[in-house]
Amino acid sequence: MTRVDLADAEAHLSELVAQAASEETVCTTRRGKLLARLIAPRTPRCPVALATLRTLTNFMPVQTETTGGFVGEMRDGDRY
Repeated sequence: MTRVDLADAEAHLSELVAQAASEETVCTTRRGKLLARLIAPRTPRCPVALATLRTLTNFMPVQTETTGGFVGEMRDGDRY
């Protein structure tokens, strides 16, 4: 993590943005107190192929037991 005073950050903004883009956190300060943090944006998640997901779930058996009953049975049965 790089800490830079605000006056220096204004003078070298393009360099600091390049550092942030390369996954390094850059913090700007004024009189030693944190003002702002430059970080790279998170990469977006891959979209879910809905047709593939439906194909997969169509072959799964329908559960007749409730979630609470299933978890309770697991908890009570495996306790000791």
